[in-house]
Amino acid sequence: MTAPQTGAGSDGGEEPRAGKRGFPVLVLLPLVVFAALAGLFLFQLMLGGNPQDIPSALIDKPAPDVALPPVEGLTADGSQVPGFSGADLAGKVSVVNVFASWCVPCRQEHPLLEDLARVGGVQLIGINYKDKPENARRFLGSLGNPYDRIGADAAGRTAIDWGVYGVPETFIVDAKGMIRFKYIGPLNPGSYRDTFLPELKKVLAEN
Repeated sequence: MTAPQTGAGSDGGEEPRAGKRGFPVLVLLPLVVFAALAGLFLFQLMLGGNPQDIPSALIDKPAPDVALPPVEGLTADGSQVPGFSGADLAGKVSVVNVFASWCVPCRQEHPLLEDLARVGGVQLIGINYKDKPENARRFLGSLGNPYDRIGADAAGRTAIDWGVYGVPETFIVDAKGMIRFKYIGPLNPGSYRDTFLPELKKVLAEN
């Protein structure tokens, strides 16, 4: 049995093929921007510069809206630790920390986050970046959970929206939901004391 012929017209010539649908370029735009910023970050490091000198387009702008579910199975005092949505930023000064269990610098800065959790008038929010729930639970079970709420960013889309170059990164958001400060990379005792805390106290005083 002969297979049916395709692609030929009645006159024996090739039938015109349907044109390919155009790829939605705008879908890739956030990824292209993210890749460009990440490249700038790496270039800055190779030159020996300070990553904090890299400008952020989000400073003094409203924090991108989020709707992240909680980390599955992560509890505190017998209750599920809540996820993170944009509404959680209203009326409170917030510190938003992007972390992951596989991130070695995140482990190094963790004691400073525990200290930060004791600062009055501040809620500490975590964005768990591209992590498995069981690994996140093990990480926080071992080191302690300083966060008031944690959103699971399994696909990493929220981190892109927030202009994250890599984990960890930490944002200060005022009570109006405006991003006021961004710290790139792991906090250390010196940067925490001399840079991050003064910026946080400034925002707290204004609010």
